[in-house]
Amino acid sequence: MPELPEVETIKRELAPRITGKTFSGLTLHWPRMAQIPPPEAFAKQLRGKTIASLDRRGKYLIIRLSSGESLILHFRMSGSLLFDPESQSDPHIRAVFHFDDGTGLYLRDTRKLGVIWLVEDESRVVGRLGPEPLDSGYTQKAFSEAIRNRSAPVKAVLLDQGFIAGVGNMYADEALFAAGIHPIRKTSSLSHDETRRLFIELQRILKEAITCCGASISDYRRPDGRPGEAQFEFKVAHRRGQPCPECSTPIERIVVRQRGTYFCPICQPKGD
Repeated sequence: MPELPEVETIKRELAPRITGKTFSGLTLHWPRMAQIPPPEAFAKQLRGKTIASLDRRGKYLIIRLSSGESLILHFRMSGSLLFDPESQSDPHIRAVFHFDDGTGLYLRDTRKLGVIWLVEDESRVVGRLGPEPLDSGYTQKAFSEAIRNRSAPVKAVLLDQGFIAGVGNMYADEALFAAGIHPIRKTSSLSHDETRRLFIELQRILKEAITCCGASISDYRRPDGRPGEAQFEFKVAHRRGQPCPECSTPIERIVVRQRGTYFCPICQPKGD
């Protein structure tokens, strides 16, 4: 699933290519992805609107228009947004955003789970998201106080988009490994030092993943079609049965709140 680093990469790489372009139309090969307005009105409402800027909120890509509206995309499990791909006949292309200069954005989504909105008020879509983990104003103190006030498996809390925005399965696993914390530890049991380490490692891992242009485990691709490289830095995520890079113990996989979770049983002791 495209998480914060993947969507941030899409935003950064698309911004210089599409800012200032004007939409001339929209082809929906999978109409159900259009949430607001309904599919039959989406293309008409988008046509003639010019892109003013791009932003990201959590895992959502926000394309702000000069009209004051926002085109918001959520890629869910398998979406990628490609700019003028070489293969425009790919059967997994679910939507094409046409520009008046003949170029276009192609939303590729093998599982048909991606969603798009065109709204005047962004809060209708992203208003319930928690703080951004990389914002300069988001402090270790705020993170520690919030997480220790919860009583749930720490992995589940990190995935709660109302608690913190943009962190998904892969980077939660990597941060917990780096901090030496078992994914099913209750957050209320974490010490001050553990929450401090988790905050530091989470920020570090997200920043490094952005530098690597995100992780391409399966479907995610950058706007030019190239894969990301963050997966080559993973220590535990998607590495079940492989030796831990620290102690050589085989990486294990469990399910936490219906999400596959990877960890080292030695480096991340469960405790009491």
